[in-house]
Amino acid sequence: MKRALVVVDMIEDFVHEGGALYCGPSMAKIVPVIQRELALARSSAEPVVYLRDEHLPRDAEFQMFPPHAIAGTKGGRIVSELAPAPDDVVIPKRRYSGFFGTDLDITLRERGVDTLRLVGDCTNICVLYTAADARNLGYAVEVVRDGVTSFDEEAHRDALRELEKTLGATIV
Repeated sequence: MKRALVVVDMIEDFVHEGGALYCGPSMAKIVPVIQRELALARSSAEPVVYLRDEHLPRDAEFQMFPPHAIAGTKGGRIVSELAPAPDDVVIPKRRYSGFFGTDLDITLRERGVDTLRLVGDCTNICVLYTAADARNLGYAVEVVRDGVTSFDEEAHRDALRELEKTLGATIV
């Protein structure tokens, strides 16, 4: 088994109060968990991949959500407390899944990765859809329960159940 840590959408617009789509106070609880996961992955020489929501100014997603994570803006930056290290990979994405329209799959396969360990937000949106595509592509998926969250607690719990029961992800 070769695992990679995948950090999903820990950007200014979601993590910090005042961001365009601030996910709420639960964000502060997952940051230290993700810091710990980053330290563990790096000390074990596991690849670290950041997925970063990044949209065009008139992105179709803004029909459902307010404008956020616009390319080149502060809101689309990874938060400083989780800053990528020089060897980490940052992959911008325009849709919920980190695999849709990106080079995430080839990036992981080039590194021999077969297992993804997911942290970040939102459990019921980008984490869930990235996990679903990962499973469909044959990856094993682990989700760090205390390292994921959502602005909607009920949807968060439902997504954890879906990740485990339908997708076969291991919730750790």
